[in-house]
Parts: sequence; structure tokens; C-alpha cells
Amino acid sequence: MELKVFIDSESDLPTYRQIYEQLRKAILAGYLLPGDRVPSIRELARSLRISRTTVTQSYELLHSEGYLQSLIGSGTFVSQQLPEDLLKTTPTEPAIKSPCVKHSPIHLSQYGVNLRNTKVDDDTLTPKPFLSFQYRPSRFDSATLQQWKKLWVRHFNSENWIDLKNASDTLGLPCLREAIACYITRSRAVECEADQIIIVSTTLQAIELVSRVLIEAGDRIILENPSCLDIHQIFLTQGAQLYPIPVDDSGIIIENLPPSSSTKAKLVYVTPSHQFPLGVVMSLRRRLELLDWVNHSGAMIIEDDYDSEYRYCGRPIPALQGLNQNGSVIYVGDFSGALFPVINIGYLVAPPELVPVLARAKRITYNRIPLLEQYVLTDFINEGYLEKHIRRTWKEYDRRRHLLIEYLQLHLGDRVTILGEDAGMHLTVRLHKQFSDEKIAAYAAHKDLKWIGTAPYYLQEPCSREFVLGYADLNEKEIEDAVQNLVELISP
Repeated sequence: MELKVFIDSESDLPTYRQIYEQLRKAILAGYLLPGDRVPSIRELARSLRISRTTVTQSYELLHSEGYLQSLIGSGTFVSQQLPEDLLKTTPTEPAIKSPCVKHSPIHLSQYGVNLRNTKVDDDTLTPKPFLSFQYRPSRFDSATLQQWKKLWVRHFNSENWIDLKNASDTLGLPCLREAIACYITRSRAVECEADQIIIVSTTLQAIELVSRVLIEAGDRIILENPSCLDIHQIFLTQGAQLYPIPVDDSGIIIENLPPSSSTKAKLVYVTPSHQFPLGVVMSLRRRLELLDWVNHSGAMIIEDDYDSEYRYCGRPIPALQGLNQNGSVIYVGDFSGALFPVINIGYLVAPPELVPVLARAKRITYNRIPLLEQYVLTDFINEGYLEKHIRRTWKEYDRRRHLLIEYLQLHLGDRVTILGEDAGMHLTVRLHKQFSDEKIAAYAAHKDLKWIGTAPYYLQEPCSREFVLGYADLNEKEIEDAVQNLVELISP
């Protein structure tokens, strides 16, 4: 068969690539069949009036991909079996089939069963429409982002981040642990050494590590009511029994705890700096009472200190970990809220005797945290950029907080109660008028909104009239529009 190959001198494709594409298409279209001989390199080069080197490049590429094969002394031929043939199965192809036996059901472990049966917030798995008061960090601060980029380039060019010795440290980069120890000692009155810190990806990873190491099936876990759904899931998949304790304006209510002398509680999970979702700050007196209860009960505390950087009224209250004297508090935090959500670096501070077993648990589950980001965050903390960023965003969040409260008071007045407005990046409103979940859902659907109600976060006695109002990512117009939506819901 005569082979037609045309060279387009004005094409952007190199000549060898043009020859390759035309031969490949001729083979796939069936103009060249398996076993057909193709011109030799010398013949094709002469007919096209190009160098043999160019034709050689084309043939070598076709050889490497399996379209051509050479037989010594005979020439070059189309391969008997083309690459595309390996990617499909036809009815005429022989196949070895296993006997038709019905597969037995897959038996999950108890952990798998618990995970399957635990309620999951499916909304976190799909993109959300515009949320009125969506709870999320602010848009990227441009000054912070530029400084982060500069530090990233610095360390990328230094190639420290490919140091295998540091990469193998399960606890995390030593210089980052040192920087975090200094920072949380200075800002949160945490008492720790760098050797007590384990670098993780998120606070959820930290809490899961602790739960795997400390919790047995049937253990009782005390936690605030309401509290985070992801935390519920972590504990429930370990087979724990959840013991919810209500929250008032001063935090978890100590009087509702079981007697310390007879409790079987293994852990107490709290968010004292800004309770989620109600937003209240645990008072100093309540913190000391909780520590006293723990000292007599033998339980451990997990202190999730998220949003601790943003307190707008009164002096910051020291972390529970710093107030504690007997090593019964595990302190966790991360940087995704204060900086960027895409920075997956968190940490936990554990009592010294717990560090080795937690490190081993991390090593066999999810050991690797990117070294490059760890180096960048180290300099970001040590060179003062983190605290500059927090001061700058603190002012902006406080401005938006004041604006939100002003609009709520102006348009809704005594028809709502505002909770948790003194700290964090969200507050919560409680509507005084009774509303059914059906009415709220119908209104939200009509307005193409999705509000974050607190009802799913309650383990007991849910309230359908509370809404989380996140303001960190909203401008003035968005805040005004969102408040107007609440006004329309309340109005007859």
C-alpha cells in the first residue's frame, strides 16, 4: 500500500510530530493493518525530502508506544497488537473466568460499623450555595498572602524541605515545634516544651489520635451540648458513649457533671475560648471548677482552643492547660482559621508521658505533614508575621462584628437574643418567636439560602430557633442583606 504523508511547513507541530500523528491515525483508522510493512526510514526521508534523523524520531516514538515493530533483515511493520487493544475487551477475546459464585457480604470491623452508622454532615461533601452568615474564615488577607509567598519561595529555593532526616521526625519539624511552643506560651499562657508538641494536619486529626489511644468501646465522653458534629463522629466511631452537658453564658455547667467520685468518664471535650456553636467564653471561675472536677475524677480534658486569637471584650483568659497543674489537659489548635483554610497544619500539646504513644499512633496512620509548609510557618511565626496578621484581621473582624450587632439591634431589637458576641468569628442569635423547622426550611428554599442552624449540634433538647452568624467573610452589604432575611422570616 502506498503511504501518503504530507508535511505542512506552516504548522506549529514539529515535522517529526506531524509524521507520527499521520502514521498513528492511519493505523487506528485501519488504512494500515497489523502486519503491514511501512516504508523504511531511508525511503520515507527520501520521498519527503527531509533528514533521516527526523523520520527516525517519528518511528522511535511509534515504536515506544507499541504501534510499530521491527524484524531484523525484513523491515518495519505495524504491530500485531496495538496499544488500544490492551485497553478493551471484546466478546471474541478468550478470557479466563472465575466460577460464578455469589460473593459473601463484606464484614466491617466494629470501627467500620460505627462509622457507617454515625450521622455525617453530607453538606460538607458538596459545594454550598451562598450562605447567609456562612461560618468560614475571611477572604485571604492580601498582605499576609504576599508575605507567605515570599517565605515559600525562600524555602523552596533553599531545598531544606527535602531533608530526609527532618521528614522522618514523627513529631514534626523541630524548629516549628519550638516556634509554636514559644507562641502559645506567650499568647495563651500554655505551659509546655517543644518536645510535648506533635504536628498534625488539623485539630480533628489531633482529637482522633487522642481518641484512638485513650478510648475503649463503651467509655463515657463528656462534651458540651451543643457541640461540633465532627467531634461527635470521631468519638462515636470509637464506640464511646456521649454524655452531653448543657452550656450557659459562662460555659459548660459544672453542676450538671456527674459526681467526680463515681463517674466513669474517660474524657471531657470543651471549647472554652469560644464555644461552638453558641460562642460563649468559659469564665475563669468555671475553668477552675472544671479542673478541680477533673482532678478528683481522673478524667482527661481535650481543650480545643480554636478562635482563641480573637477576643474583643475584656482581658484574655489563660488556657485550661496553663491553669492545670497535674498534666490532665491535652491542648489542640491549628492555623487554618487564623490564616488560610488551605494551610493544613495543626498541633497538639500532650503530657510528656503520652507523647511517645501518640507519636507511634501518628506514624502508623497519617505521618507526613509537608515539610515545605512547616518551614514557611516556622519563619512566619518567628519573624512576627503571624501576630501582625492577627492584629490586622482583629481590627477588621471587630468592625464587622460591631456592624452586625448594630444591624441586629436596629432591625430586630428585643425579638432576638445575641450570644457569643465577645470573641471569635461568629455569633449566634436566638429568635424569641416560635418557628417550626418546616417554616424555616420553606423560607430558606424560597430565598435560595442555607442557614446554619444549631439544632443538629445538640445531642439533647435541640433548639430550632438558633442560627450561627459568621461575619468574617462578609462585607457590609452582605451583612445588611443577611439581617434583612432574618427580619423577613420573623415578620408576619
